[in-house]
Amino acid sequence: MPWFKKQRYTSVKPAKRKDMPDGLWARCPQCHEVLYRETLEKNLQVCPKCGYHFRIGVKQRLVLLVDEGTFEERDASLASVDPLGFSVDGKSYPEKIEENQRNTGLSEAAVSGTAKLEGAEISLFIMEPFFMMGSMGSVVGEKTVRAIELSIDRGIPFVSVSSSGGARMHEGTISLMQMAKISAALARLDDACVPFISILTDPTTGGVLASFASQGDVVIAEPGALIGFAGQRVIKQTIRQDLPDGFQRAEFQLEHGFVDMTVPRAELKSAVSRILRYLT
Repeated sequence: MPWFKKQRYTSVKPAKRKDMPDGLWARCPQCHEVLYRETLEKNLQVCPKCGYHFRIGVKQRLVLLVDEGTFEERDASLASVDPLGFSVDGKSYPEKIEENQRNTGLSEAAVSGTAKLEGAEISLFIMEPFFMMGSMGSVVGEKTVRAIELSIDRGIPFVSVSSSGGARMHEGTISLMQMAKISAALARLDDACVPFISILTDPTTGGVLASFASQGDVVIAEPGALIGFAGQRVIKQTIRQDLPDGFQRAEFQLEHGFVDMTVPRAELKSAVSRILRYLT
């Protein structure tokens, strides 16, 4: 009897769910909009809805910042040693280096060399945020210093693009020594009256910010970039005070004079070129 069984009102079978290929979509961390990867790439990895700037690597930076085919890499053969015998989760420091080399296609967390920016020759230093969080070890420090010394020798502007979690703990005190080493090189650059433009991207923190990223003649930040020495939780526990919203973001730093300007990614090349013309 119908009282004791459920009647079927349709015989239409639901369609089988089609699996979507991985990597087609990305979610914006700021506005949570689901974005088509191809659209995001055409928009220079910037969310078209809210303007959030996704992190990008060295190869994309070169395409966006310098004239095509003009970049010549230097000091690519520099390699880290393992001074502490450091290991994390059963992986030694050399194994971590090799893993990151495979994942990024780079030998270290920074690339340096010469290039032309709208026809002007520059000494260029770019950090890779996807290589051990862009941490600064002995190789990154040495590449920075050599790029600065090249600027001094040739009398060409030094342009750096920072993206780092700070000093590399795998090298201990050696990584911290890079801060003084780079600062001394920048003092010689200043004595030679050679311009230094520092570009801060998300994130620029720790020893990188404390040593060279904040010392530019002109300091530029990408919108929304995290800029600070220590983490917000550490600062709050140290000073025992509530911190204002967004106090380590580029806009807050601009308002309080720590950076000179915030420039969207699409306008960065023309802005740097314009500044170089003013300074030289």
